[in-house]
Amino acid sequence: MAVSKVRKAATAVTQAVKPWKPESRTALVRRARKINRELAEVYPYAHPELDFQNPFQLLVATVLSAQTTDLRVNQTTPALFAKYPTPEDLAAANPEEVEEILRPCGFFRAKTRSVIGLSKALVEGFGGEVPGKLEDLVKLPGVGRKTAFVVLGNAFGRPGITVDTHFQRLVRRWRWTEESDPDKIEATVGALFPKSEWTDLSHHVIWHGRRICHARKPACGACPIAPLCPAYGEGETDPEKAQKLLKYEKGGFPGQRLNPPQAYLDAGGKPAPPLGAA
Repeated sequence: MAVSKVRKAATAVTQAVKPWKPESRTALVRRARKINRELAEVYPYAHPELDFQNPFQLLVATVLSAQTTDLRVNQTTPALFAKYPTPEDLAAANPEEVEEILRPCGFFRAKTRSVIGLSKALVEGFGGEVPGKLEDLVKLPGVGRKTAFVVLGNAFGRPGITVDTHFQRLVRRWRWTEESDPDKIEATVGALFPKSEWTDLSHHVIWHGRRICHARKPACGACPIAPLCPAYGEGETDPEKAQKLLKYEKGGFPGQRLNPPQAYLDAGGKPAPPLGAA
């Protein structure tokens, strides 16, 4: 189903695209929910692209993912968690040793301060456990609403919208909102969907932004939701040329996780290589 969705787009987008017209609130909600349903068929295996085994690992990995790729984080955290598997271990770590491990992630000194600081806060304020409430998570060093919702949605099963750069770009392209402030985007987009759909919605949008609807050159000609997109034509519209722009499993290349879920592997996704692999 997922592959056919992408291929069918090639036919749909070769037809003349009518100028986009203003729509009512009801029409917007219907279009937004249809886009999410379409993306759910294209990415039925969508998941967090950070490797983690528990809430602490996901929290640390998400903090480390700022201004770098999930792949680079996934290649770096195995050594970090092998040496410091618990908040207590990381709280007592030698900063210079942590910096050396985190160097590949960029901004390694600031990130070292954040992960050691949040570990100390977990030990001192929460008994070494990651809290499952938004108001507690955002008090931790280096943790904002985006990071908190990643942890809540994927480690605790509590719905939240993750407004990263991909999410911001796509919801504006789709004219779900004209807001630019992440908190306002979160509120505006959240109002279009049932709360129970927020976490999966975030995955669908982010995955689409990474694989097809890229920042500089979106693959419009290979996009399964092109007929629903007001920004169709900003990128490559030729189906064959657009197909060559697809990334990760859509382009036949490894994803970002070294240890992805089985559903992803079953769908043809490939694990990413470890740090230093050829």
